[in-house]
Amino acid sequence: MLLILYFKVFVLFMLILTMNILPIMNSHKQLSREKTSPFECGFDPMSKPRISYSVHFFSIALMFLIFDIEITLIFPSPLIKQKIIMVNWMLSSTSLIMLLIIGLTLEWKEGSMNWK
Repeated sequence: MLLILYFKVFVLFMLILTMNILPIMNSHKQLSREKTSPFECGFDPMSKPRISYSVHFFSIALMFLIFDIEITLIFPSPLIKQKIIMVNWMLSSTSLIMLLIIGLTLEWKEGSMNWK
């Protein structure tokens, strides 16, 4: 029992020692203005704060969010097939896939997927 306690104290001591030594070992890295600035998506953090971010970036993020959420609707589709009537499953799956294809085609034709 005492041996286990000594082992736990030793492991705790080693962790504390490691956590105190690692920052000293990494102190050789040069810090620049860009590395110390916060990373922000959609706009340059070094520019004026009143300049709005790119609307195109917002639309790309929105498209990603929409198509990402639809995957959660498509994944359980084969499991649902066993629980409901086949005709209802075919209609709901076909309508969901067609809605996705129509939305993707609309965004593609509109040119909102091109990064300019």
